Amino acid sequence: MEKLIITRPDDWHCHVRNGAMLKTVLPYTARQFARAIIMPNLKPPVTTVAEALVYRAEIVQAIPEHLDFTPLMTLYLTPSTTPQDVKDASENPYIVAFKYYPAGATTNSDAGVSAVQQIYPVLEAMQQFDVPLLIHGEVTDADCDIFDREQVFIDTQLSAIVRDFPALRIVLEHVTTQAAVQFVTANNANIAATITPQHLLYNRNALLVGGIKPHYYCLPILKREQHRLALVNAAISGNPKFFLGTDSAPHLTHLKENHCGCAGCFSAHAAIELYAEVFEDNHALDKLEGFASFYGADFYRLPRNTGTISLTKRAWTVPEYYGEKQNQVTPLRAGESLRWTVE
Repeated sequence: MEKLIITRPDDWHCHVRNGAMLKTVLPYTARQFARAIIMPNLKPPVTTVAEALVYRAEIVQAIPEHLDFTPLMTLYLTPSTTPQDVKDASENPYIVAFKYYPAGATTNSDAGVSAVQQIYPVLEAMQQFDVPLLIHGEVTDADCDIFDREQVFIDTQLSAIVRDFPALRIVLEHVTTQAAVQFVTANNANIAATITPQHLLYNRNALLVGGIKPHYYCLPILKREQHRLALVNAAISGNPKFFLGTDSAPHLTHLKENHCGCAGCFSAHAAIELYAEVFEDNHALDKLEGFASFYGADFYRLPRNTGTISLTKRAWTVPEYYGEKQNQVTPLRAGESLRWTVE
């Protein structure tokens, strides 16, 4: 196949930051996707409807004039979040979900939740008002191996949430393990998951073999090959519980490459092209449209997009970086060739 036309996709998990970084990275998301769920883990975090509307206005201001793009806003779930906050969010058309970060799990997650029981009244309100819960599914216990954090979270926290709030719509974001795939598959239609391009393309060897490569460092961390294969099988299965969420997470190059690094892969520059490679390699290009364009919209009870995008089988080389030097971001696959081009 030399050309593929699909319904314009959406990104159901995306970081676009704010300030100068927002202006650098947002056009790449808006070029491919009609909508994107915007993560709220800024400094300070976006915790109220009023703060989300201010952030949304900044995003809208940064959308290039020739592009049609809709940001879908989320609120950061903290121990101070109240049921009234949930009700307020449910009544605002620009807010689509709350994001649950276990405290310390990833970038700018210090304001997150330390014990899930402390937010049970809020989860009850989310179930009542039908506001989805988006979860970064990892424990942060110091004695838990980093490669086991997702599975332990499922066993010790997510299972209880699903049991206690059976009508709550939940997205386990950026799943990375066979256990996560099995959990999502086995549970009811309220439970879904997003899958990133890096977790479909790479296992932990990409990060660790031949020296640590910071631009493959993300959280949850890349796992063994058996887990990557489980994710690929879920993505190409046609199961509507699994859909596209890039978790594109830009960091300034000098911060990614410093002594401690930053967690996150910037993939917005070539997101759909990266997914297309995975689906093509697994003889499943016919399943890409559902994964990228239909299943997420259906889960969030939003209309499917009516426009299309075209991908052509034409190789191109990813630049070494995007943005001006003081605002430079190194993309996933920098300096490497990609097989597909978005027209």
